[in-house]
Amino acid sequence: MRGKLMLVAGLAVGYVLGSRAGRERYDQIARAADSFWHSRPVQRQMHQAGDLARDKAPDVVDFVSDNVKRAMRKSQAKKRAARSRRASSNGVSPQSASN
Repeated sequence: MRGKLMLVAGLAVGYVLGSRAGRERYDQIARAADSFWHSRPVQRQMHQAGDLARDKAPDVVDFVSDNVKRAMRKSQAKKRAARSRRASSNGVSPQSASN
């Protein structure tokens, strides 16, 4: 209950402070953020990050694919071992248990 009251109080304080700042301050902050986002250094870094992602994407796909295949083989081996143990404890041969 105390957490809910703190949340409501925080929202109320944020609303009051936000409404006092008004639309002009919001517009000023929005213009500054837009100016920053479209600045040459930020855009240069964004393009470099995009290029890096495109260059590394095939490596990431191979890495994930190899690990998924390895996990599947491991899971299947565990499943076969469990089936074999279950069959041997029931006195049934492992070949007939898998059918």
